Amino acid sequence: MSISTSVLIDLLQAIPHLRPQLYFKASLTALSHAMEDQVLAATLEQPLVIASFQRERFYRQEAHRYQRLAQRSNQVYVLAAPETDFTSSSEFYEKIAFEADDALSQEWHLVVIAQNYATCLVCRESLGSLAKNIRLRELSPSLDMDAARRFEGIWTAERGVSLQAAELLLQRILAYRPELRDKIEQARQRFGIGGRKINSKAEQLPSEYACDIDTDPFVQRLVTYLQASQYKLHKAYRSISAQARKERLVNSISTAIRRSLNPQEILTVAAQELGQNLGACRCLIYRAQATDTQAIIEHEFLSPGVSSFLGQTWPLENNPLFQEVVIQSEGVRVVDTLNDSRVINSKALWQIVERYAIRSWLMEPVLFQGRLLGIVELHYCGETPHDWHPGELDLVEAIATQIGAALIQAEAYANLEELNQQLEALDRTRSNLIAITGHELRTPLSTIQVCLESLATEPDMPLELRQVMLNTALSDSERMRKLIQDFLTLSNLESGRVEWHPESLTLQECVDLALSRLRTRLAGDEKLPQITTELASNLPLVRADGDWLVEVLAKLVDNACKFTPPDGQITIKAIRNNSKMVEVTVADTGRGIEPNRLEVVFDRFYQEEGALRRSTGGTGLGLAICRQIVNGWGGEIWAESQGKNQGSQFHFTIPIIEGSQEKRPSRVSY
Repeated sequence: MSISTSVLIDLLQAIPHLRPQLYFKASLTALSHAMEDQVLAATLEQPLVIASFQRERFYRQEAHRYQRLAQRSNQVYVLAAPETDFTSSSEFYEKIAFEADDALSQEWHLVVIAQNYATCLVCRESLGSLAKNIRLRELSPSLDMDAARRFEGIWTAERGVSLQAAELLLQRILAYRPELRDKIEQARQRFGIGGRKINSKAEQLPSEYACDIDTDPFVQRLVTYLQASQYKLHKAYRSISAQARKERLVNSISTAIRRSLNPQEILTVAAQELGQNLGACRCLIYRAQATDTQAIIEHEFLSPGVSSFLGQTWPLENNPLFQEVVIQSEGVRVVDTLNDSRVINSKALWQIVERYAIRSWLMEPVLFQGRLLGIVELHYCGETPHDWHPGELDLVEAIATQIGAALIQAEAYANLEELNQQLEALDRTRSNLIAITGHELRTPLSTIQVCLESLATEPDMPLELRQVMLNTALSDSERMRKLIQDFLTLSNLESGRVEWHPESLTLQECVDLALSRLRTRLAGDEKLPQITTELASNLPLVRADGDWLVEVLAKLVDNACKFTPPDGQITIKAIRNNSKMVEVTVADTGRGIEPNRLEVVFDRFYQEEGALRRSTGGTGLGLAICRQIVNGWGGEIWAESQGKNQGSQFHFTIPIIEGSQEKRPSRVSY
């Protein structure tokens, strides 16, 4: 059995002229002790004492006092909701255990009635106080929030009010312990409880204040002092709690920074902590610079039932809030989007507000030494605008500062990693350069030296042999020249010392020049595989540096010839892909490439058989040079192969000139 009605409400309805006041728990504790001390002072003869303690744990703090009160009177009643072993009994005094969901569990009552004395305290705990104390305890478990609890109710020494309060509580006691009816009836008859209700102050009993001295002004002054002290204490608790919350949030971000140099992890933690602790319906954190026109939302906190922005493109170019942040280098807040001119006059912002029901909006920049790195946004949805107090704004700014430091730290670490990779690559290049130089230069130099010495020391050498010696020396000197030229070319490309001269070109012409260069170089010394071109009809003109485009085509075809037998086939294809690019493919039916080596074939000095153990010759720099050239005009290059002896295909892209078209045959064989 439980009763849902409130004793305080019943009392206010019974006596309309009563006006409830606000009390802190410390004030009520002081008043309760004063009322109990009046009984313990033995100035009252067998008074009626009724105390309701909400829950057993509060009763336990005062149990020793009520054992002493029971020695002064046999009419002592104590009510509480059980939590351990509190039960209805009549050991020292009458205990009444009520249900946990009874309205008494939210109230605090004390009534003392004697023949020449009457006073009562009837209060109900504020629901807002309950919620705030739960929240404060979550944020700062070490703080004693009990003193900050607030109650609304009546404390008075008016006898008529005290008798009415006693009757309401005695009815509750009878509902739980009907066996006490006779004892309760004795108290009613002795003190005149249960008579007609008091409807106005004029109808109260003649001896309203039974004591000879009216102590009410003094007590009221004492209560006012206690209330003021408790209010100051409560403000101090709130301030400490707010500071503790700020420190906890900042520490959580700092901990995330210490644990990880990954900016994605850090921003995820920041969005969750900030959005949750500030009660926002949405918290967004994204990377942005002052000149950006849009951003991608990568980190987000959402309250239940709120639409997500994750992965969406966020407009910045026509966003007046973002522009204000960039100009002022400080946060911007919109308390009410429905009445803010910046939002109302911006079509883009107004569409976002209407679509996602954003009522209040905060945008805080993530800065480092005046440089904009990103934005933190807080959205509050619903009917009521959210007005940020200074503590919240300071907290958001502190978190944004931490995020800025984290991003710079992660950026520095990434740059350091990249520098280390470059140093490692440079060291590999140095080692490979020594190996390549030792092999590729020493061998032809030795051959040239032997040939020249033979020519110098053998004047009677037959003419045919002399020609062989000269041809060998010339061939190896050309090999050395190409090696040195490739070194210089790759060095210039990687260092950015190349000047590009883009022009409008027909791809067919560039292919013809590359094949012509290849045949001139070989000059009939070896048989080439069959080379076929298959260029798509109506292919647009391309925009690139002609000399370098021919260089790429020549090196890719030359590479295909090295690894394709004479009875094989090489095909040069070109099509326009879905982007504004022409895709060129050089395919062969030769040796092929293992799938796990498709990326490394473009590294410096790479050759499938190893740098110092090759049957095809070359430096291993050709594909590295091709990659640098293609990247230089904004294209991409990649390789495909099904594996050993399955042939290979090398693809690269070239920017096109819109609206252009070249005319040529679609298929040519060489």
